[in-house]
Amino acid sequence: MRSRLLPLLIVLLAGVLLALGIPLAVSQAHSAQQRVVVDRIDDTARFASHAQFASDTGTGRHSQQISALQDELDRYYEVYGIKAGVFQRDGRPIAVAPHGWSPPGGADGEEFGEALAGRRSSGPSQVWPWNSDRRLLVASPVIRDGDVIAVVFTDSPTGPLRSHILHSWLPTVGGEAAAMLLAVVAAFQLTRWVLRPVRVLDRATHAIATGRLTARVAPAGGPPELRRLALSFNEMADHVENVLEQQRAFVADASHQLRNPLAALLLRIDLLGLELPEDSEEFASVRAEGKRLAKVLDGLLDLALAEHSSADLRVTDVARLAGERVDAWRPVADRRGVTLRVAGAIAVTGWADPVSLSSALDAVVDNALKFTPGGGSVTVTVTRDSDHVAIETADDGPGLDDAELERIGDRFWRSGRHQNVNGSGLGLSIVDALLAAGGAAISYAHNQPHGLRVTISVPRAKPEEPPGNEGTGTVPAQVSLPRRVSAAE
Repeated sequence: MRSRLLPLLIVLLAGVLLALGIPLAVSQAHSAQQRVVVDRIDDTARFASHAQFASDTGTGRHSQQISALQDELDRYYEVYGIKAGVFQRDGRPIAVAPHGWSPPGGADGEEFGEALAGRRSSGPSQVWPWNSDRRLLVASPVIRDGDVIAVVFTDSPTGPLRSHILHSWLPTVGGEAAAMLLAVVAAFQLTRWVLRPVRVLDRATHAIATGRLTARVAPAGGPPELRRLALSFNEMADHVENVLEQQRAFVADASHQLRNPLAALLLRIDLLGLELPEDSEEFASVRAEGKRLAKVLDGLLDLALAEHSSADLRVTDVARLAGERVDAWRPVADRRGVTLRVAGAIAVTGWADPVSLSSALDAVVDNALKFTPGGGSVTVTVTRDSDHVAIETADDGPGLDDAELERIGDRFWRSGRHQNVNGSGLGLSIVDALLAAGGAAISYAHNQPHGLRVTISVPRAKPEEPPGNEGTGTVPAQVSLPRRVSAAE
């Protein structure tokens, strides 16, 4: 949203600044040219008065006045570089500087024609800094007894005018650039103010999606519509948390209430077995199903506790913990003829709950040993990058196909090819709940050439507290599991 909102605000603010700056620049250019034109009109008026005085004198004085007018035009040209001349009605020169110069278009020119009509020329159209080929042409009539007897003409170069206009624009351009910079900063601040509640909502939604159901949004800041959305989000989160809490409580209570009758039932089955032959298949089947049901109930209770627990996060030596769990499982691997080894970094820390991470590693390693045939190997590798510590467990078992890989971790799901392996299908669901409480994650992939690769990712930095709990400085107490969990692919 920011990538769309920010350019829109910048374009709108730039349009406002241009709408203010362009008319100002045009006005400055008009004003500068008007001053120059007025100066040229004053000059032509002065030369016209000299020409009129010369025409009123006698023949002897007339030549002297024309000579004086010529001298003045020569000095004017030398000082200002402006061509000027007094011309008869038919365009013949009376006095010009420089010598031999004639006005553009001669007596047929537009400015000359206006002067012959008794009007001063209105001046040229606006000259801009990029009009390097333009010149300022101004003509004024010389009038005696109500008749136009001559025309005074000036031809000014526009270089100084264009330079003056350009320099007058520099403060305007600088002001526009500064205003545009401030506008961009204001647009950034405005988008941050508008989108801050959206980002908080996004973090809270992600927290709830990853299992932190206590995440809430503080309905402060931002537009009123987003504040109302924050309130609605909190109400929705409360409702979802209550529903899930009721569901977990029901599962935990039901599992707990069923364990005692089931234990009594298993005890009676064992007592009945004393009166049956030792090789009774029916008795063995009933007893196995009873134990399997007990494991399912234990798994349900563990899952309910795992989903309800909060992580006791601390800086943990993940590599050392992984090594300890591998050492603990090595006797089991040796009995099954499987090589179990640890590789990778020997000392790397991350933020994790040691109890939950140990339980998760036990479940993953147990799962790998179950499906790795004798003579195979299971390798636990610890690696790290800038953000996470990865614990990768790779086995040489049969692995899973792509469809099965998408379902692994679902509750009660087990591969149809592995139904003969002991398990309830809840182990990896419990692992996912344990890891999610501490900001860690678990993922699954194919191992090459065959087998399964399970990766537990632990953050190296302390995870952010859920939105709405910032600044409390508290971490909920850890809810310990009654036993370590195991999982089956």
